[in-house]
Amino acid sequence: MAHPSIVILTGAGISAESGLGTFRDEGGLWAQHRIEDVATPEGFARDPQLVMDFYNTRRAQAVEATENAAHRALARLQADFDGDVLLVTQNVDSLHEKAGSTDVVHMHGALNSALCGACDHRWPAPLQMQVGDACPACGAPSARPDIVWFGEMPYHMDRIEAALSQADIFAAIGTSGNVYPAAGFVQLATYAGAKTVEMNLDPSMTVNLFEETRPGKASQTVPEWVESILNG
Repeated sequence: MAHPSIVILTGAGISAESGLGTFRDEGGLWAQHRIEDVATPEGFARDPQLVMDFYNTRRAQAVEATENAAHRALARLQADFDGDVLLVTQNVDSLHEKAGSTDVVHMHGALNSALCGACDHRWPAPLQMQVGDACPACGAPSARPDIVWFGEMPYHMDRIEAALSQADIFAAIGTSGNVYPAAGFVQLATYAGAKTVEMNLDPSMTVNLFEETRPGKASQTVPEWVESILNG
């Protein structure tokens, strides 16, 4: 296979082992809030302080988190694979980058980035963002977390869909299969003739669409899969 192409999608399950909870975890940060209040544009319009506080807490947690064996294995795959590896994540942490990955597509935004609601300028977010922070580009007091909320369009979809249309292998790691458009990536990859594999602690909503499944913790299944790719 000349210059094979791999597209990898990672979700909350890969970061859960690093201590970053998902919005399905009982007792975690998400369990204390309704999604409608902290993860929608309408929620931000109603109570911007609540939303800022929520993401300031998440940002502080993410800064303290350490990458795990799954993140490190994917960084190694990017570095050593004789072909293209596009790493797409639904996660807003920077654990892939901490592990050494250099080209990570954050389709749902990033906690370490701020966005101007007036002019769409982006800049590095401080650890504690404040309601009414001024945009360094236009000066408007319109800073918000650079997070794709429910009801908003994910980032970089053109690049992701182009890569899926040419993929030889598509892997989904730690994803629930509940959130579109990411849940539809396996179908796009299948249409392109890619081999598809799911690695998940529990089966996703789309598990039946994958050719291969590798159940278990990402810190175990992902390094094993990477070894099989690099030594296959």
